[in-house]
Amino acid sequence: MKYKDYYKVLGVERSASEDEVKKAYRKLARKYHPDVSKEANAKEKFQEVSEAYETLRDKEKRAAYDSLGSNYRPGQDFRPPPDWFDRFGSGRQEDLRDIDLSDLFEQMGIFGRAGARRGGFGRNMPMRGEDYEMPARITLEEAARGTQRQIQLDGNVLTARIPKGATDGQRLRLRGKGGAGMNGGPAGDLYLQIVLEPHPLFRTRGHDLEIEVPIAPWEAALGAEVEVPTLDGRVTMKVPAGSKSGQKLRLGGKGLPKPGAGAGDLYAALDIVVPGTLTEQEKRLYEELRTTSKFDPRTRFKS
Repeated sequence: MKYKDYYKVLGVERSASEDEVKKAYRKLARKYHPDVSKEANAKEKFQEVSEAYETLRDKEKRAAYDSLGSNYRPGQDFRPPPDWFDRFGSGRQEDLRDIDLSDLFEQMGIFGRAGARRGGFGRNMPMRGEDYEMPARITLEEAARGTQRQIQLDGNVLTARIPKGATDGQRLRLRGKGGAGMNGGPAGDLYLQIVLEPHPLFRTRGHDLEIEVPIAPWEAALGAEVEVPTLDGRVTMKVPAGSKSGQKLRLGGKGLPKPGAGAGDLYAALDIVVPGTLTEQEKRLYEELRTTSKFDPRTRFKS
């Protein structure tokens, strides 16, 4: 039986993480997929890459492969260690003269691919197409009402519907819109990663929104009713007397819509703003307040 270095096929170290293995496979599968590749040996390379990935993506399969050792050259004849069949196979020694490495895993029941024929994994078997992932940049207003995006993929144009309430970083799955399958296998999926464009007024926290609301010192001290913009229009918000800068007031249901029903909340963060210039009358009033008020904001410094 000939040895195959699956790590070398994917171009990763033996210590590579699951994510590193996955990223390497996606890069190579995109390069060699017969539907898009211009390489002369694309089909063979794609099958080789797929075989390596099918082995290393699964913890049990990878452990079985790693236990074969790493002191072989690609193409070198070798036999599994004496106890390999007891640990990973059927418990009986196999005739290894006419099978390759992928056949070994298949016969030991590790791959479990129904209907696979002898002669090597993936040569005539249906193989699922590659999953694709791409960003979809939308505005906050589009997230609130839902929108559509025209996407070009492998020379085709498709329309992706983004439902209302999509949040930043959310992944939307479009079944069957990824890479084409091989040998009659199903197409992969397309994942859209939602990227919300920065908004001049609102910050997002999932389905909740936050807005900074400037208020005057007398509004904070005495209380007031102020208008606050929301995604549905302006609303009146009551500022309690004695409010502090940085204090957050909740406007229930004024955030982004949630799947099914309901919506997140809008949090108004109060910011007390002092006038930059004062009229003579305003100066006199502030002077009067300073001389008559017993309020000391720094009492904690005296303890």
